[in-house]
Amino acid sequence: MSRAERLLQLMQVLRRHQAPVRGQVLAETLDISLRTLYRDIASLQAQGARIEGEPGLGYQLRPGFTLPPLMFTEEEIEALVLGLRWVSERADTQLAEAAREVSAKVATVIPQELRRELEASSLLIGPSKPKPEGDEELAQIRRAIRGERKLGITYRDLRGGDSTRTIWPFALGFFEHTRVVVAWCELRNTFRHFRTDRIQSLSVSEERYPRHRRALLEAWREAEGLGVKLTADGN
Repeated sequence: MSRAERLLQLMQVLRRHQAPVRGQVLAETLDISLRTLYRDIASLQAQGARIEGEPGLGYQLRPGFTLPPLMFTEEEIEALVLGLRWVSERADTQLAEAAREVSAKVATVIPQELRRELEASSLLIGPSKPKPEGDEELAQIRRAIRGERKLGITYRDLRGGDSTRTIWPFALGFFEHTRVVVAWCELRNTFRHFRTDRIQSLSVSEERYPRHRRALLEAWREAEGLGVKLTADGN
């Protein structure tokens, strides 16, 4: 465990306790010596952490302190890098650019030793076919989801027939070669999944749909099951 990880873990242990914690208990929890614990507490205090107490009486972290440089462990950095790289390679242009911006911001708030891990991570995203077209449509769909707005779409089914739908979009699934909108369909009066490459046209309504997207998502999960395989509407 690196020192940065150890300091982060110490902060997390202190946050879990409302009352003072004896130094010996903290040292045993972190599997370090008392001398190392006292050094770590002094280091955190020097960085502004409001840790009160002293040997023999215990230590307590006062609320209201966040330590940005210690937000992530090494494995959390790896998970973050892998996720951001996937988004930058697989998502639409706006999300890909946002992923690169997040990566740059993270690099400014982590310790130097973790910054090197961020920049030289060996977790890679494998090659894939070109991303599906429709960046602007995806951006519109994401805005509609965030704003809980109805979407008017013309949708082409598997047989090549078009239908006009009003849907309540509340989730967007990203797959290797396609994107799927999860929505309540007013025409079918039930949940439906729509492949974005079959949406011939769309317009975002100013009208909000009558249920919160979180409630729709929970109802969809209950109806379909947590392990649901997203399949596009073919009707």
